[in-house]
Amino acid sequence: MNHSVSRRAALALVLSAAVAAPLAACGPDPTGPRAAPPASTAAAAAPATASAAATPAPSDAAARPELADFYRQQPAWKACGELQCAALTVPMDYGHPEDGRTFTLPLVRSAATDPAGRIGSLVFNPGGPGGSGVAHLKEGGTSSFGERVRTRFDIVGFDPRGVAGSKPAVDCGAPEQSDEPSPAGPARNAVVPTTEAERRALLTEADRSTAACAARSAEILPHVGTADAARDLDVLRAALGDPKLSYLGWSYGTYLGTVYGELFPQRVRALVLDGAVDPAQDWSERVLRSGVAFRRAVDDYADSCAAVAGRACPADSPDGIRKVVADLYERTARKPLKVDGSTRRVDQNLLHSALTKAMYTPESQWKPLSEALRSAHRGNGTALAALAGDTSGSDDDGGGGGGDGGGDGGGETVPDNSDAVLSAVNCLDIPHPADPQAYWDLLDRARQQSGVFGASTALAELDCRTWPKGGTTPHRVTAAGLPPVLVVGTTGDPATPYEDAQSLAAQLPGGMLLTLKGAGHTAYGRGNACVDGAVDGYLTGLTPVAPGTTC
Repeated sequence: MNHSVSRRAALALVLSAAVAAPLAACGPDPTGPRAAPPASTAAAAAPATASAAATPAPSDAAARPELADFYRQQPAWKACGELQCAALTVPMDYGHPEDGRTFTLPLVRSAATDPAGRIGSLVFNPGGPGGSGVAHLKEGGTSSFGERVRTRFDIVGFDPRGVAGSKPAVDCGAPEQSDEPSPAGPARNAVVPTTEAERRALLTEADRSTAACAARSAEILPHVGTADAARDLDVLRAALGDPKLSYLGWSYGTYLGTVYGELFPQRVRALVLDGAVDPAQDWSERVLRSGVAFRRAVDDYADSCAAVAGRACPADSPDGIRKVVADLYERTARKPLKVDGSTRRVDQNLLHSALTKAMYTPESQWKPLSEALRSAHRGNGTALAALAGDTSGSDDDGGGGGGDGGGDGGGETVPDNSDAVLSAVNCLDIPHPADPQAYWDLLDRARQQSGVFGASTALAELDCRTWPKGGTTPHRVTAAGLPPVLVVGTTGDPATPYEDAQSLAAQLPGGMLLTLKGAGHTAYGRGNACVDGAVDGYLTGLTPVAPGTTC
């Protein structure tokens, strides 16, 4: 497996585990009324100061003397394996940077292989929200970038505020088991609630999750939004010694890059936004589009299975494959499938997680998915459980995942908090209604449009009903003075629909759209020479991409 696939698989874990459609409507590498948190908890979690992403920030740190020390930092780089690691300090609250509260963000870089021809630093974000740039680069992620880029740039990854090795980091604790009995009947194994009791149980569980996060992370939750992360990017740019930022964002990283471009248009050298998020969409529009995109991706899988997986396909025709999938959804809701060597069973939720996760990287996942579906059709869910990344109930200890980060990007192991960050950032960035009925209405609409795929993305939004709210609102991009930006879209992207890339490119001043005709989430670094060449040319030489360019 190449490292670009590893990146997307990691992001798919975030998205599929949460069964969510976050800011990235995804994001790759992956997806009865709730009682409000106690008054004291809710008050502690409420944002004191909300910053609007579309409000231009001062173009120079000199305009805000209280930020000068942050901008004057010179990271103390030290060797960490073949890479270099350091740390960056940023204010927790940009509204009150003098109050002493800070985040410490781990950094990692791969030095340009041609120092004499070095252009500067290329900062990247692998997606999420919640993806660790430090872990990505340490796990071999330099291969996600073309040779020309690695030659001319220091590749710099970081953990955004609240993520992984950030200190402090978002902590929502381990999932707690409900004291209430599970709803009776086969529907307890299903993705979509079918009774009022099941809906009440989902609301109660979402409230419990919100309260747990507020209890552990109330101080930082109002400050982990994308607008503040974009301001961190500018501090990082200055610390790296670059007068202007060169940046590549995948999936959610496109939203972070877009917000940076709005806040600091004069500070941009080059932005590549691959797997775009459309900032003009509200929460319900994102859910509906995401559900349709995943449903379309599964149809693409059925249509293209023979070409990708050959004899491994679970049936002899696209319609036959669709029937196998539909039958398994119905079957696992009634009676979950056994998993060899485990007490765990593959219910409809686990089936859905495995199926949607495989849509991110067809080149590496469609054949294993096909084999797993064939086995499941015969009654064994072991391979599906493995695809879903589920180890609970296993006879071995398994072990939790974690990124290798730490406060200085060094060797300590940090927990993977990507699920918690996914909720924290999405709920803060995107306004959500408090009325539970709004979620049930959207659930019904999403289910009508795209079946279980739409329903699952709608349900993933329940946490946001009582989470802290930020100050950003859906809006079209306004970034006067922003240089040409390269937006990359994949026609069959399951997590960030191609239509979002088209929309974002049209909103950006001088926006250029590069299209990959194909399946899977994002395009750059997946081995398409046409895409990689265009992106590398833009980053290294600011070479424009002609309108209508398709790979």
